[in-house]
Amino acid sequence: MTFVTRFAPSPTGYLHLGHAFSALTAYQAARQAGGKFLLRIEDTDFTRCRPEYEEAIFEDLAWLGITWDAEPIRQSMHREAYDKRLQSLIDKEIVYRCFRSRKELEEIANAPHGDMPAPFKGVVLSALEERALLAEGKPFSWRLSIEAAQKVLGFDLRQLTFAEEMDSTSVDVSADVARFDGVVLGRKDIGTSYHLASVHDDAEAGVTHVIRGDDLREAAGLHRLLYALFDQPAPIYRHHRLILNEEGKRLSKRDKSVSLRALRASGVSPDEIGNRLGLNVTA
Repeated sequence: MTFVTRFAPSPTGYLHLGHAFSALTAYQAARQAGGKFLLRIEDTDFTRCRPEYEEAIFEDLAWLGITWDAEPIRQSMHREAYDKRLQSLIDKEIVYRCFRSRKELEEIANAPHGDMPAPFKGVVLSALEERALLAEGKPFSWRLSIEAAQKVLGFDLRQLTFAEEMDSTSVDVSADVARFDGVVLGRKDIGTSYHLASVHDDAEAGVTHVIRGDDLREAAGLHRLLYALFDQPAPIYRHHRLILNEEGKRLSKRDKSVSLRALRASGVSPDEIGNRLGLNVTA
């Protein structure tokens, strides 16, 4: 089996040291295994993605000495494929419509002594209620029903595990899918969710090892379930440490962490980046 991994940034801002660490970690793993390293541009959020950020991704990775073994995959080119995946879940009644807005959900979650109402625990609205809301043109999202998923798969989902490599040893970790009941897998306005698109793309590209930050470790359980629902073999997961700022917080575009572009402009070299991260960028 050929080792295949990938780096999948979103062009919603400039890359920072955290991205560099993740990209280099995956790249070096692929080269050391004699495998393939792929680049995927996750540009489904058309409200935030910008061409200049995508171009900067290519420039930053080239500066770090990273090359990829196929044409970059752009998620914006595969919306139809994601729609088909989502439709397969709709047809099997694994997902259901939710008409609550994000603001309404936040209010419910913050309400004192308030439990989430039944529709967010996998209960499908009646056909009459749905037709009335659809007739009003009210926007909705598609949420996952764990109960329905278990019926379709035909086994106790508490038994579902994913393989994770830790210190060169692979262990089986519980997917703990109950926590994902009601998670959004699609929206009427923006289309598919990150989770569905990511699993589809990794499966189509034959990714054998998903190497990414520890902040996405929880999502591995949901992704493992989606692999099962799509009848696809699941990859092995590796979750690496996060790069933190001086305050001990994870670097992020939203917090305007110093970008690789800015570091490069200030005269910092790729070797210096490698030293900061504890990596050899020329490996």
